[in-house]
Amino acid sequence: MMARVLSGARHRRLPFAAAAFVALLSASEAAFASFLSGDALDSMAMGIAWGVVIVLPVALIVLFWKLHVLPEKIAEARHHPQKDAIHVLCLLSLFVGGLLWPLAWLWAYTRPVTNVLAFGTDKHHDYFHEMEVRWRAGELDDEASAELLEELDEMARKARLPGSLGKLRREMAASLNNRPVAGADSAEKVPATPAGEGGSV
Repeated sequence: MMARVLSGARHRRLPFAAAAFVALLSASEAAFASFLSGDALDSMAMGIAWGVVIVLPVALIVLFWKLHVLPEKIAEARHHPQKDAIHVLCLLSLFVGGLLWPLAWLWAYTRPVTNVLAFGTDKHHDYFHEMEVRWRAGELDDEASAELLEELDEMARKARLPGSLGKLRREMAASLNNRPVAGADSAEKVPATPAGEGGSV
C-alpha cells in the first residue's frame, strides 16, 4: 500500500518538473557561438579555410626541410671532413622515407678518427681556406697562427697537401720564422776587447 502511494506521488511530480524545465529554457536568452555574424563570419571562415589549405602545408614542408638538412648544417658548423658525404646521405634519405636521417645525424656528431690517422686532421679543407682568409687579413694572433701552421705540418707529414694549402704552409712558415723575437733588439751588446789591450792587474 505504501509503495503504491509513493509511486503515485512520483508520477504526479514528473509533469511539474518537465513544465519547469521548459519554462527555464524559454526564459533564457539566445546564445551565439561566435562574436561575429553575417559577412564578417563568412570572411573569417574563408580566411581560416585558405590558411589550412595553403599556408599550413607550405609551413609543414619548410619545417620538414629544415629538420631534414639539419645534419648537414651541423657538419658544416663542426667543419666535418666528410660533410659532403653527409649532404648526399641527407638527400638520399628523402627517397627512402627519412630512414637514413638518424644515421646522418649521428655521423655529423662523430669524430672522424680514421681521417685523423690518414690525413692528420679532423677538419674539412674549407676550414683551412677560411683560416687563410683570416690570416691574410691579420685577424689571427701569433698563437692561433702557430696552431694553424702546426696542423698544416701534421697534414703534410701524412699526405701531400693540395696546392693552395701547401702554398699557405710555406708562406706562414716564412712569416713566422722571419718575425723578430721580442726583446732581441734591446739586448745589450758587450763590446769586443781589441787584441793586445787590457793589462793584468
